[in-house]
Amino acid sequence: MTGSPAERELHLYRRYFDLVASGAKTVEVRVKYPRLADLAAGDILRFRIRGTEEICEVKVKRVTGYPYFEALLDGEGAADVNPTATRDEQLAGIRAIYPPEKEALGALAIEVERTREHG
Repeated sequence: MTGSPAERELHLYRRYFDLVASGAKTVEVRVKYPRLADLAAGDILRFRIRGTEEICEVKVKRVTGYPYFEALLDGEGAADVNPTATRDEQLAGIRAIYPPEKEALGALAIEVERTREHG
């Protein structure tokens, strides 16, 4: 890696924010948008609930690309993505957030670890 780790802010829904903040959710799912193409291990993410000052900071441990969400859940294991929902529930939830044209861009599994308390 060249230079300093990148720092970014991304929004999360409350239910996912709470899981990341508690350490129960260790893999965040995102569409493979071009703006995330250079996301790498060591980068810092600040997850924020839109419209609030609540932040949960994490360090990226790994970024893995998948062609679609089902492959991501199969490759990562549903429990690390959301330990409170079944694989089928997660797939439905992810697809409710990201329509087919977004999923067609590919999927990213971002393995994270907490760096400090949120608030």
